Amino acid sequence: MRIGSLTDRYLAKLIAVPLIGTLVVAAMLLILDKMLRLFDFVASEGGPVSVVWRMLANLIPEYLSLGIPIGLMLGILLAFRKLALSSELDVFRAIGLGYGRLLRVPFLYAGVLALLNLAIVGFVQPYARYAYEGLRFELRSGALGASIKVGEFSKLGKRMTLRVERSRDGGRELSGIFVRTEARDGKSLAVTAERGQFLATDDPNTIILRLSQGVLVNDQPGFTTPRVLSFVAHDLPIDLPQIEAFRQRGERDAELTMPELVRVAWAKDTTPQTRNTLRANFHFRLVEVATMFLLPLLAVSLAVPPKRSSSALGVFLSIVLIVTQHKINEYAEALGARGGVDPVIALWVPFLAFAGLTWWMYRTLAHVPGGQPIGALERGAAKAGTTIRGWLRPRRRKAATA
Repeated sequence: MRIGSLTDRYLAKLIAVPLIGTLVVAAMLLILDKMLRLFDFVASEGGPVSVVWRMLANLIPEYLSLGIPIGLMLGILLAFRKLALSSELDVFRAIGLGYGRLLRVPFLYAGVLALLNLAIVGFVQPYARYAYEGLRFELRSGALGASIKVGEFSKLGKRMTLRVERSRDGGRELSGIFVRTEARDGKSLAVTAERGQFLATDDPNTIILRLSQGVLVNDQPGFTTPRVLSFVAHDLPIDLPQIEAFRQRGERDAELTMPELVRVAWAKDTTPQTRNTLRANFHFRLVEVATMFLLPLLAVSLAVPPKRSSSALGVFLSIVLIVTQHKINEYAEALGARGGVDPVIALWVPFLAFAGLTWWMYRTLAHVPGGQPIGALERGAAKAGTTIRGWLRPRRRKAATA
């Protein structure tokens, strides 16, 4: 009993370090990849840079839901691989601690992380996804206070054009200003000014552009010639365009929590197409969480290399298998949403096939004498490496003699 508890603590420590490291690295890589595209998007829309961090914060739950299974898989795999290469695994088995007993801690990790992932995909991610889409909408509509692009003609509403030559102090001080407005009755106003700044008013739909040292040209249908006026200071009111309200949460299946998916999918007034889409998304989330309980068995099966081998082929295969399973689930969700196959069949049949493969690999390793589920692949990879090295050796000799 004492040996078992010490072993559990030892395994928990071995798994925790690569698990946390892999999770952090995977999340950071996904965030960095998205960050570059968000900076381009926000810059093209003329929005403030601070919105990039708000959008990335709303993407963290989605990236965690993807990174947690990968972190769990690699954490268990690297821990057992270390035990196998250092012969500690043979010692544990010699004193009566078989694979079933050693998997107690990995399954504890899997259970805790599966509940965490269920909370993320079932409740947190829908709200974060809706907030992210809301920020995208506000950027495109100008609700975030899109900045005036320096050196370009910008439209403020349908009847006002503004151009600014230079901007300083974060846009608080403008210089080289040109403004042209047109009214429906044929009146037009053109203004040039050396300096200017935007000021807020009590009306949230109106702002003031305070101009200094400029010239105003007023033209109306009754004027024979436009009137020109030089001014020291002039306030020009600007009516902000009406911004359409963002849609309500729930118009997309990814923005519904799991209880909401069930309630809407089985409502009487739900159309068959919408019902299939919601059911497919519901089962997709369940399958993604259920797959995590297979990862300890798969990780151990791929972690133990053949004797007298230190190949890392199992690490490569683990990433390939988990990514492939995720892509199959995405395709099955799309297939079930279209109504071609019932969502239950489309998603749970591939899951059962993956579970069968995982169980076969684990049973071969743990219960078949001398069984090695990736032994044939290891031998094939070794032969391929030998062939490639033999093919490259004469070429290197020729290059050296030349």
